[in-house]
Amino acid sequence: MKSLTKELWMNVPERRAIVSLHQEVADLVAESGVQEGLVLVNAMHITASVFINDNEPGLHRDYDRWLEELAPFDASPERYHHNRTGEDNADAHHKRQVMGREVVVGITDGKLHLGPWEHIFYYEFDGRRRKRVLVKIIGE
Repeated sequence: MKSLTKELWMNVPERRAIVSLHQEVADLVAESGVQEGLVLVNAMHITASVFINDNEPGLHRDYDRWLEELAPFDASPERYHHNRTGEDNADAHHKRQVMGREVVVGITDGKLHLGPWEHIFYYEFDGRRRKRVLVKIIGE
């Protein structure tokens, strides 16, 4: 069995942003030499997500608006108990819970095995500092 483990580091300057990881993950699959297997892409922070969906800016804006309606940013301790600890990012924890922690994608013939519109993204909910994503590839 072959395997490859890499951490992708990034610093998202905005509080919230969607970043494409698709090409980086595809390149790592090629680097791994795995022809048949799986790739795990995992946000290593509790205020960020990895997800798969359409690479369409309108959809991304819709996500941002929808998540802000579900868990609005509010740094005050009145809305969120978590912010009573001195933090101001309780909304980011909730948004991450909705969008998920990780994705697992099949590898077939040495390539990501995705649907025609599927694209891999990192979604930052509490940026402005260095964060990482784990990419773990296993297979033959």
